[in-house]
Amino acid sequence: MGTERGARDGLDQSRAPLLEALADYQRLGRYGFTPPGHRQGRGVDERVLEVIGRDAFAADVLASPGLDDRLAQGGFLAHAEELMADAVGAERAFFSTCGSSLSVKAAMMAVAGGHDGGLLVARDCHKSIVAGLIFSGVLPRWITPRWDTERHFTHPPSPEQVRAAWAKYPDAAGALIVSPSPYGTCADIEGIAKVCHERGKPLIVDEAWGAHLPFHPDLPTWAMDVGADVCVVSVHKMGAGFEQGSVFHLQGDLVDPVRLRHCADLLMTTSPNVLVYTALDGWRRQMVQHGREIFDRALGTARRARTELDRIPGIRVMEDELLGVEASHDLDRLQVLMDISETGVSGYEADAWLRDHCRIDLGLSDHRRLLATLSLADDTESIGTLISAMHAWRAQARPSDTPREIRVPGPDELLLETTMLPRDAFFGPTEMVPIGAAAGRIAAEQLTPYPPGIPVVVPGERLEQGVLEYLSTGHDRGMNVPDASDPELAQVRVVAGA
Repeated sequence: MGTERGARDGLDQSRAPLLEALADYQRLGRYGFTPPGHRQGRGVDERVLEVIGRDAFAADVLASPGLDDRLAQGGFLAHAEELMADAVGAERAFFSTCGSSLSVKAAMMAVAGGHDGGLLVARDCHKSIVAGLIFSGVLPRWITPRWDTERHFTHPPSPEQVRAAWAKYPDAAGALIVSPSPYGTCADIEGIAKVCHERGKPLIVDEAWGAHLPFHPDLPTWAMDVGADVCVVSVHKMGAGFEQGSVFHLQGDLVDPVRLRHCADLLMTTSPNVLVYTALDGWRRQMVQHGREIFDRALGTARRARTELDRIPGIRVMEDELLGVEASHDLDRLQVLMDISETGVSGYEADAWLRDHCRIDLGLSDHRRLLATLSLADDTESIGTLISAMHAWRAQARPSDTPREIRVPGPDELLLETTMLPRDAFFGPTEMVPIGAAAGRIAAEQLTPYPPGIPVVVPGERLEQGVLEYLSTGHDRGMNVPDASDPELAQVRVVAGA
């Protein structure tokens, strides 16, 4: 279980050491003959400053020597990380300016790097996790997610599924699950942690969408509170940080903190962005002091949005159907998932219309759904804009006279056979083949509808016709597959001669 929050002697949660250090840097008029070369904006083109602003450049200083001295004797970062860990009930916290994509790779390498037994990984993982498998050479031992065949939707694995995976792969180094999912659905983290700990193995939770969870009791379970060993959060997603701001948290004795930091250091930039660091620090202080009241308001705003959007004909705001024994354990209701399949219009088409006509961008769209991600910053005005835009879209929405159906495969077709290590398939000899002739070949690239960023194909998997048809018909209907070697998906990259 997590450490009691705010329990550490000598820590003052009203402090923000990184922010204070930046304020001192500016107050003292420090000047560095070091990077960055723009010198706090002095050398920046005025046309750039007109758009980005002079203050952003003024705050972009070197972390060390600059914000701190060359030996980091001020300890500003270490102090900020200690305050963060204390605020969320972790034993340790590590800041990253390279996003949770880096943080989760570091956790994977720390737990399973060099381990022959591989790592249990939920197959509904983010593409950054697959990238971690490729970098590290770790063997994935897939945990199959639960599948809703009626709604074409996956749910996080259950404790029973994780137990079954351990029975099949008892030599795995640990387990990694994603919770919350990009749709806001959540796993039974407490149950899964207990299953892992019965075997003395660590649980990593990719909690990128859950930075806000420690700060309100009506939000889903926070991983550190229920026994996860490592969890990774993206403060920029559901908090108030800059893009790429991530924190990974650690507790217990199943993961070596020194090894974890070393793995992060292998991947981390040596020029971390002070803007990202200071925003993480300020977000933590804001949440400790005001998080409960902030998310009281945010959850109330979300309730209103969900109610009003669900009243629009043809739009179903999903909630009850996402929860249950055979579905997800919990739901973040700030993620407003709308099923629009009754309208006969795809989520891709609706998403494009809303951007073009209402200047609204949504967090996710797929063949039958739209997702509006709400945050602590939304209020009556912003929610009113969303509701009005959805009414306007619905008023003109008509099914196409020549619909282009997306061929959605069943769960059996989605479960591709892993025949090679992802690393070996990706880095070995490859060739491009027509997508119509790729069935039976071994993939050498990941193919990922984005968002949500869950790979349909992982390097090393044997391609099947159903998945290829799904990608091809989806691409024709507006699906974005940004990591494909061929942007038109006429060809796919496969292992040469295999």
